[in-house]
Amino acid sequence: MWKFAATFLLASVFGILPTMAQGAGGFGDKLEISGVLESNLSMSVNGDESQKKEFVLTPELNVDLTPSLHLTAVGRLRGDLDDDLAPGKPRQRNRSAYSKQWFAGKHFDAELREAYIDTDIGDTFLRIGKQQVVWGQADGLKVLDVLNPQSFREFILDDFEDSRIPLWTVNGEIRLGAAFLQLLWIPDQTYDDIPEPGSAFAFTSPGLVPVLPPGVPATIFPVERPSRLVRDSDIGAKLSMFVDGWDLTLNYAYHYFDRPVIRREVSSAGITVRQDYQRTHLFGGTFSNVFNDFTLRGEVGFSSHRYFLSKDTDHTDDRDGLIQSGELSYVLGLDYQGWRDWFISAQIFQSFVTNPGSGLVRDTVDTTSTLLLRRDFMNEAVQAEMLLIQSLNQGDGLVQTSLEYEWRTDIRLRMGADIFYGKSSGLFGQFDERDRLSLGIEIGF
Repeated sequence: MWKFAATFLLASVFGILPTMAQGAGGFGDKLEISGVLESNLSMSVNGDESQKKEFVLTPELNVDLTPSLHLTAVGRLRGDLDDDLAPGKPRQRNRSAYSKQWFAGKHFDAELREAYIDTDIGDTFLRIGKQQVVWGQADGLKVLDVLNPQSFREFILDDFEDSRIPLWTVNGEIRLGAAFLQLLWIPDQTYDDIPEPGSAFAFTSPGLVPVLPPGVPATIFPVERPSRLVRDSDIGAKLSMFVDGWDLTLNYAYHYFDRPVIRREVSSAGITVRQDYQRTHLFGGTFSNVFNDFTLRGEVGFSSHRYFLSKDTDHTDDRDGLIQSGELSYVLGLDYQGWRDWFISAQIFQSFVTNPGSGLVRDTVDTTSTLLLRRDFMNEAVQAEMLLIQSLNQGDGLVQTSLEYEWRTDIRLRMGADIFYGKSSGLFGQFDERDRLSLGIEIGF
């Protein structure tokens, strides 16, 4: 059923509806077709080889079906001549059948990114279909923005809007006086895209993947993905309100954590590695307020069931190479926008393992800071930006710089650099050899 629905929507978006518009007179006034064509080239700083030669077409269709019913659909056609970011045809064991990409060889793929219908029923706004649901607004890292899985094809270098994996979702927002209650049902068992070994940004940090002793036979089983449409669904709720100048939300989700839990079993025959997904309860909230030229904002989230890699294989807390614990995370940010054309934002992230046990690979308290600088030039035709992400525990980090020029209203030119530094054991330092320079052009239509 889901495969048929996805195929029907894709055909409607890029075939049937445009044909109807050409011969339907007034119907064409209710239909808008737009899109973006991008070309991106990334070259390695540590050599003369390129990391990607990418062409991306993102068509979008908007249709007013009735005065109260609106259809939006977004596709993505992508070609990468280098094939270093996701070599070959990824097996997509993490994706449900109705959210998979279509591959034509190893250099081209297509995907129905979004396809949803909006409508209002009384005081309730309803969005049904494949979509992104964004909780929180932190830069660089996430606390509450965990409802949609993420593609790590380019680690965290992509914009969140591009790296999030949209899911088939029923999304309702109900007005409750001055407040709003959002209710979510997500019957789409699709999880993070983790780069396979051999990919440019394949994970190697011991905090993310277990280190297996050399010379010991190892059997690694493919990830086991939940597949029951209803029983394995995610659900969520968010209450939004405005109180004495403060924008506040209370958030709750019962969901599968999108990164697989990796279990190792040691026996006389060697090591067996199994992977699966585990549910957790997420409780949290956000706050923000404006004070003259400053904006104070924050997010906090507590996950009841998280699984962390352990160094010890004989400890009672670590029978399968894991320690189960809750995790408390928060981000506190301060934004300033009062000096000429500058925007300055600083953030502090912290994550606490509430029951660390013995042999935890990561630190019990992990702290990361970020600094974002942005300035507009030439009457906002040129924008320069730098984002620094610094791990205060490991000493590693990432610097992203970009320069964009709006040549015309429909053409943007950009260049940038992504520089990793630090020890190979760190979250960012593991990609110290992946520094790159990028050039791109974006054409809207």
